[in-house]
Formats: sequence, structure tokens, C-alpha cells
Amino acid sequence: MSAAVHDGRAARAVAVVGRACVRHRFVVIGAWVLLALALVTGARVIGTPTDNDVSLPGTDAQLVRDLTASSATPLTSGTVILVAPDGRLDDEARSGALVATAASLQGAEHVTTVKSPSMRDGSLSADGRTGWFTVGLDVRRAEFTKAMAHAITAAARPAADAGLRVLPGGALAQVIDGSGSTGNEYFGLILAALVLFLALGGLVGAALALLTAALSVLATLEIVGLAGNLTSMPAQASTLALMVGLGVGIDYSLFLLSRFRTLTRSGLAVPQAIERAVADSGTAVVVAGVTVAVALAGLSLTEVPLLRTLAWTCGIAVLFAVLAALTLLPALTSLAGGRLAHGGVLYNRLARRIGSGGFWARQADRVTRRPWLAGGFAIVLLALLTAPATDLRLGQLDAGSSPASTAVRQANDAISAAFGPGAGTPVTVLGRLPTPVTGAQDPRVSELVAMVRAQPGVAAVGPAMPSEDGRVVTVQVIASTSGGDPATADLVHRLRSQSVPGITVHVGGNTAARVDLADRVTDKLPLVIGVVLLLSVAVLLLAFRAPLLALKAAVMDFISIGAAYGVLTAVFTWGWGVTWIGLSGPVPIPSFVPLMLFALLFGLSMDYEVFLLSDVQRRWSLTGDNLRSVREGLTGTGRVITAAAAIMVGVFLAFVPNNDPTIKMFGVGLAVAIAVDATVVRCLLVPATMAMLGDLNWWTPGRRRSKIADSVGV
Repeated sequence: MSAAVHDGRAARAVAVVGRACVRHRFVVIGAWVLLALALVTGARVIGTPTDNDVSLPGTDAQLVRDLTASSATPLTSGTVILVAPDGRLDDEARSGALVATAASLQGAEHVTTVKSPSMRDGSLSADGRTGWFTVGLDVRRAEFTKAMAHAITAAARPAADAGLRVLPGGALAQVIDGSGSTGNEYFGLILAALVLFLALGGLVGAALALLTAALSVLATLEIVGLAGNLTSMPAQASTLALMVGLGVGIDYSLFLLSRFRTLTRSGLAVPQAIERAVADSGTAVVVAGVTVAVALAGLSLTEVPLLRTLAWTCGIAVLFAVLAALTLLPALTSLAGGRLAHGGVLYNRLARRIGSGGFWARQADRVTRRPWLAGGFAIVLLALLTAPATDLRLGQLDAGSSPASTAVRQANDAISAAFGPGAGTPVTVLGRLPTPVTGAQDPRVSELVAMVRAQPGVAAVGPAMPSEDGRVVTVQVIASTSGGDPATADLVHRLRSQSVPGITVHVGGNTAARVDLADRVTDKLPLVIGVVLLLSVAVLLLAFRAPLLALKAAVMDFISIGAAYGVLTAVFTWGWGVTWIGLSGPVPIPSFVPLMLFALLFGLSMDYEVFLLSDVQRRWSLTGDNLRSVREGLTGTGRVITAAAAIMVGVFLAFVPNNDPTIKMFGVGLAVAIAVDATVVRCLLVPATMAMLGDLNWWTPGRRRSKIADSVGV
């Protein structure tokens, strides 16, 4: 890559792509439409299964899971919860209803086994008012659909007719809740369309950008859905890919179309303007996309399958957004021709008001004239936003963290009220023995159970269950605290630290798996951050050939991420406004959320940095005047960056009503970081620091200014 983003071999190669897409526009458009149709058809025929039950190889919880799996274990299991308004479920008056319900459940499609509520199995509460049927299914969790879950719940009609409250639980509740979408995502698209209409001067430009983003996102979602047939695909993956794909897809289109409009207004013909826009903004889009991909690739170092899956699904969204911007958009733009080039009355009126004498020109002049004042104000404001992050506390989400309207929350509340807060997330203690046990009364088994009972925080201990070969014994433990309480995580660590003569102790279950996830993420965090930082700086160094500029860009990204962490802490840990976004109160922030946010934000925030710096560098390569270049660069890109940020913020905020607390966190964190990045950082801090550094911004070891000028054709 050459000394500047906007010129050199990379720019010429991208321009060739743009020119070819204009020349063969109908072929390009047809190819995209056929690709989308093929993927949609394939997804409908093959299916797009999701599976939130992900593995974590090499951990204690995964070992317990592997050792307790057997051919007799159902492929999927769920629960149907019954709550009596009074009396007991096992009363003689209700025995007929329970028998009829068990028979009805057994007759439901895909149900292979049914276990009725029982005090012995721990599935009937002490007061007898609450219990659950355990149903085994002959379908994998990834193939279990919402229709199947509703059908099984409906099979409990005899219990409902007897006046009992029927609730789906376990896998049934998770599938019924699905991805947690509430349909509010459409508001993000409406806002994006409005901003595009204002920024591009009419319906034509807005339609082109939305169509380009829509086709790229559609292709992404279908590929992600199809991948669920090959690997475990959490429901969150599609939602995150949709968020990222819409945000970057619309932004990249806006960058190119804005540059195209500027070039046509300067007198270039439509084909030449498209080619030049692709060479200028298209190259910046490539650099931004590569930076996002590099940041996401760093998550593979965590050795956490969940994070790897979320990373590559979001990476596919960015890849398709870049490809669509460089191929589909030029083809569509060439069809729009002069209608898009000249715009409407509204656009022309706005363009005159925000032109060379408009707001951004005045803002650029203010910042560069008093860079210390502007920079100091920005730092103080960012420090206030980041300050709460010093109290960032990571924890574990459980069903009790979900909104009260969800099926998993209602099931959790019913079970917790009857059995205690830890009943919904039991801990499995597993003992491995060198020689088989003689039965549940084996002294070694008794010692294991006694050790578990003696631990603080244990509310109840189930019966010891030896395996068929007698070399493994499992004990179900109910904690006195919920799965999301830090005290439950402490209990897991205490149990793992205990020793029983002749037995090797392991601890598993969902809570233990989340503890293992947190430990692994914490261990890998410094490595991931270091690698992402180095690789991202390397990409920027190749793009701009300016070491200080690349390092400064990385520092600015860290500042935006810090502000996002601060707001996350204030909302989800302190509870500021948490009820406004649909939660009952403060909830723990899962360990993987800050790391995933770091990778996403480090890449997404670079979009605006690259777009601004590429424009500044283009002007500097022609004039050699740093201060003038910064002013003109901010003036030329300020409106576009603000519009792009407004679109991305709107898209991210539209996902905040999602019922999944994790998606709410991503929506809030991404929206805050992008808003701060595009306003305080890009419009105050970046130009202020560039004005203070002067020509040092463009310093390159061993290269004089004249050589740089020669390389870009000055």
C-alpha cells in the first residue's frame, strides 16, 4: 500500500473494481440478487438452527459434561412447570390430572421420556405447590424449534384444565424466547433512512444505501444461519451480525455516495466520479474493514468457542458490507446517474448552509486555533464518562436477569420462589474413583456427600448417583444464592478446592461453565488486547505510513472504549436508568461482553478515524500545510461522519429493547462509544492533537517530505 490511503496501488486496484462494476452493472446487480436468492432458498430448505449450549474445551465444567454424557441421555431435555394456586400437586384430588398430563406429554411429537414431579428426585417443592415434568426429546438442541416447544407446552392441557398454572422451562423456555427480538429494530432502519435522505438529498441516495446494506446483511444472516448446521450457533450471533452489518453497511455506502456527490458537484461526469469515489472513500472503507476484521480475529486467541463464533459471524457481516460497497453500490449508482448527482432542493439548500462558511468550517477553525482548550475540554468530558469504569464488576447472568415478560424469567421466578434462588441453576459435583463404588452407601460416596453438605452456601444436596461402571459419582447441589450471584461462583471455587480421600473432585453445571468462561477470558485478556493493538497499528501504519498518526489513532479508540465501559457500569451495575431499557434492576456484566465490545469498538471506531485522516492526508499531500489540511479535512468530513454516526447509533439503540440482557449491553455500549467517538473524539480531540503535533503527524523514519510528495504525484 502506498503512502496515502487515497492513492497508490491499493487505490488503483479498488478503482479498477469500481470501473468494472460500472461497465458490467447489470451483471453485478444480477449476481448479488442471485446470491441472495440462493442463500435464502438454501436456508429455507436446510434450516437455520441455533444452539446456545456451547462448549468450553479444557475446563473442569466441560470435563463434567463429557463424563456424564451417555447414550441414554436425551438429545435435548426441557421442563414443564406446574404451580398450584393452593394445596399440593400430589394431592389425591389432582393425581388424575398429573397422570393425564404425563400421558399427554408422552404422546407429544419428539418426546421420548417423561418424568413426573417427585420429592425423591427433587422436582417437587417441600410445600408441594410447585413441581415440574422433565421431558426428553429426540431432536438436537439446534433443531428444536419454537413450534415444537409450544406444542409440548400445549400438551400439558390437562393440568391447565385442572386449574394449575403451566409454564415452559429449560430448553422449552429458551426456544420460545428465541433471540429476544421485539421488532423495534425497524426503528433503526427508519432513522437510518431519514438521516440518509437528509445527508444525500433525496430518496434515490437513501434507497441505494439501504438496498446495498440490505442485500449484504441478508447474505450475512443466511450464511450465519446455514452455518448452524455445521457448528453450535448461539442466537446472539445472528443478532450481533445484524447490528454490525446494518451499521457498517449503511455507513460505508454513505461514505462513498457522499464522495461521489462532492465529485459530481465539482464537474466530473458520473462514471469518472464513481471511479474516483471508489478510489478515495472506497480505499478508506477497505482499510476500515480490514481493521475491524483484525480486531475481531484477535478474539480467537481466547480459545473460547463462543467468542470465536461471535467474532467470525460479525467478521462476515463486515466482509459483505465492504464487498457490497465496492461492487454493488457503484453498479447501482451508475444506474441512478444524474438524479443522484445533483440532488433535490432540500439537499442543495443544506449544502449551501454548511458549505465553506458553515458550522463545520467554524468548528474546525475554533479547534485548530485553540487546540489546547478544545483538547482539554474533550479530555475532561471523556474522563467523566470513563470514571464509572473503575467500578466495572464482571459477573454471571442467569434467567433472573431477563425481563419479567420472558418465559425463562417466569420459569426462574416460579422455581426460585418454591425451591430457593439457586434451584434454577444447580451445581453438579462429580467424583472420579480409581475403583468402582459398591453403591450409594459406599463410604467414599458418603464422604463426598458430607464434604458437599459442609460447604457454606449450600442449601440442599441431592442423592448421590453412581454411573453404570461405578467409577463416577455425581451429586446435584442447590446453592443458597442465584446463579448470577458472586457467592455462587465462590461456592464453585470452594468445591473445586476440596479433597476427598480416594476421589478426584470436579464441578460442572451452567454456573460452573460461566465461571470457567470468566476465568479463561480474564487470563487471555492482556494477550488479546496487545495483539489487537499491534495488528491494528500495523494496518494503519501500512495505510498512512505515519507512525505517530497510527499510534494516536489507536489511543483515540481506547478512549472511546473507556467511555463505553463507564456508561455500561453506570447503567447495568449501578442501575442508572436500567428500568428504562426493560430490566427490573441492575444485572451482572458477563465477562466476555467487555472483551467482545473491545474488539468490535476498536474496529468500528476506526471507520471514522480512517475516513477523517484519509481526507486530511489527501489535502496535506497536495499542500504540505498541516493546519490547513486539518481544517479542510474536518470541514469536508464533519457532516458525513456525524450523519454516519447518527445512523450507527440509531441502529444500535434499536436493539436495546431486545429481551436478551447481553444484547442490551452490546446495544448501549456500541451506541455510546460511536456517539462519543464521532463527536467528542473525532471533532474535538483528534483535530486538536493534530494541530498541536503539526508536521510530526506525517513523520516517517528515513523518508523526507519530498519523497512522500513524489509518491503521491505532487
